[in-house]
Amino acid sequence: MHTIYLDHAATTPMDPRVVEVMQPYFIDVAGNPSSFHTVGLRAKEAVTEARQTIARLLSAREDEILFTSGGTESDNLAVMGIVKAQRQAILSFCHSRAGGNPSDGSPGLRFATPEDDKKPHVMTSAIEHHAVLEPLLHLQKIGEIELTVLPVNREGLVAIKDVRTALKLSTVLVSIMFANNEIGTIEPIADIGREILAWRKEHITPYPLFHTDACQAAGAIELNVEKLHVDLLTMNGSKIYGPKGVGILYIRRGIKIEPLMRGGGQERNIRSGTENVPAIVGLAKAFELVQENRETENARLIKLRDRLAEGLLKIPKTRFNGHPTDRLPNCVNISFMDIEGEAAMLYLDAQGIMISTGSACASSSLDPSHVILATGLSYEAAHGSLRFSLGHSTTKEDVDFVIAVMPKIVERLRQMSPVNLDMKYFN
Repeated sequence: MHTIYLDHAATTPMDPRVVEVMQPYFIDVAGNPSSFHTVGLRAKEAVTEARQTIARLLSAREDEILFTSGGTESDNLAVMGIVKAQRQAILSFCHSRAGGNPSDGSPGLRFATPEDDKKPHVMTSAIEHHAVLEPLLHLQKIGEIELTVLPVNREGLVAIKDVRTALKLSTVLVSIMFANNEIGTIEPIADIGREILAWRKEHITPYPLFHTDACQAAGAIELNVEKLHVDLLTMNGSKIYGPKGVGILYIRRGIKIEPLMRGGGQERNIRSGTENVPAIVGLAKAFELVQENRETENARLIKLRDRLAEGLLKIPKTRFNGHPTDRLPNCVNISFMDIEGEAAMLYLDAQGIMISTGSACASSSLDPSHVILATGLSYEAAHGSLRFSLGHSTTKEDVDFVIAVMPKIVERLRQMSPVNLDMKYFN
């Protein structure tokens, strides 16, 4: 049976060229980059070159790139590390501005609420990855932060005016993902970044800092940290045909961040632990390759994506999820009413078609997608949502096969649904 892999948003197969550059660092150059002998120094040189490559592609400086174990660690480090490191500074700033600024003669500024001068304020969106939402909800639960979760519209977009309205003197961090991993909507990150810069200038403050999770965007969109006006950016290898278990956190020079792990002091004392040299080398190569081929591959995938969406939407009682144009070139998310997404996924799997329901990172949960619910759809629509994410191996024949088999699967599942069965059989 021919396998059709349409779950590239969950993880991508490794590019053979990536595997090739990684191989020497498993055996031949297996030294610890912290060692001063020849093999260790060769490993250190490989890590340095990988850091330089990634920095160049991000239009960043070499010392602004921090290697981690993946997107989840980078996101956790960004949101928790900033809150812990900047807590006292943001509160001191609030107190100083509340009393007025003698240097410029400005009057004291009122806090939005009486609590503003007691804890840092963090802002995020309702459709963020769990790697951002969960640590923030934890910090809120233990009383470390005041949290604002911004809504999105039916297409999954955050409104820039909502960001502006929610900003306050105590806002230490704004974290908005670049492209959503479930519905593919691309957020206006550069515009939000400019809005934050304007706020800083208006209020004469370095806050808030701006973080974006760009894991899904890395293979499809240019990631220029200067044009995006971000202070922190997350990226990983598993979404760009690189190795799993490796990622980066871009941290703009001069920003203080608290480590989550302590030990040997690697990665400028921010992320201790022996560097995963093969994975780091592979990540740099993978990022280089996807950015070099981005425009050509995007054009190919958009044609296939639109063909797939058009074919599936011919099935009655379906709805396209996400923005119709401002979306990733490889993502199709559709809600099929009156079916369970998990059942459809299993039927497709039996046909050799690999997809996911909602976010694959949370596939063990039977809860409906928080992303679909945030767009205003019902629990039924969320339970029946399926994500088809295309990639390098996807062909027109693959898309046409999915379009051909999907109506039969949906029809069968709807016939099996309790709403379509004679209830006498349940008495």
